[in-house]
Amino acid sequence: MGTDNYAAIDIGSNAIRLLIARPEEINGVLNIKKLSLTRVPIRLGEDVFGKGKISDDKENAFIKTMQAFKLLMEVYNIKDYRACATSAMREAKNKEKIVTAVKYHTGINIELINGKIEADLIYNTFFTRLLDKKQAYLFIDVGGGSTEITVYRKGKRLKSKSFPLGTVRALQDKIKDSSWEELDQWLFDLKNETGEFMAIGTGGNINRYFKLSKNDYLEPLSYRKFKSIYDSLKDLTPQERIDKYRLRYDRADVIEPAGRIYLTIMKKCGINKILVPKVGLSDGIVYDLYQQ
Repeated sequence: MGTDNYAAIDIGSNAIRLLIARPEEINGVLNIKKLSLTRVPIRLGEDVFGKGKISDDKENAFIKTMQAFKLLMEVYNIKDYRACATSAMREAKNKEKIVTAVKYHTGINIELINGKIEADLIYNTFFTRLLDKKQAYLFIDVGGGSTEITVYRKGKRLKSKSFPLGTVRALQDKIKDSSWEELDQWLFDLKNETGEFMAIGTGGNINRYFKLSKNDYLEPLSYRKFKSIYDSLKDLTPQERIDKYRLRYDRADVIEPAGRIYLTIMKKCGINKILVPKVGLSDGIVYDLYQQ
């Protein structure tokens, strides 16, 4: 049984998260016990996809958040941590300045990771032990700035691709037609090469769709049911979604473009069901730290 605590910081385009967890192996089965999950809705992508860089106000809020995370990690006496930044931070013109400032004020090292590393960390979580190795899987992770798609067969990655299709980018009207066309072509080629898939969806928005479905844990969500939920909320205003579905304000606007991206990919690949294991980058980081 594990007794060490680990921390994962996920610096996304829509929010920043700190997961503190304790991996425990009981009778050879690994469980990630979540001790604390803190989510701060700093939408870095709002600045980056609109203006190309992170504003002074958001930089200050970001540094204060990381200072708070540092104190929480000290309280939990963590053995090791990893802080990973994705699409928005990667694209920010002032990323080096901010990474340096965070290091100066908190001692926290931030890694700018690409889509491939992000997909690997999400895939390499404990739940993948439950998957049928004979089945081909299409991992879909829709974030604020990008969508990562990875193909696995027999437990091995065949190919992966990161597309600049994200929810915050969509709200900013910064998704180019060429990005959709590139996705179309990639999926068309994939379907011809590989055949049928089971989809696996990760990310905060698909987790919310799954919760609204009232399905049991690891019960696949059908395309029809997913589409029905999406149709019920797509024409509502963000405030109406908050009132009807009790969503957070920073979830209420991005949930529609997220659903559209997931459903588009499923439809183009002829996928009828999607698994939603409720794991994400933070879980993958903790698992990776423990394995090391």
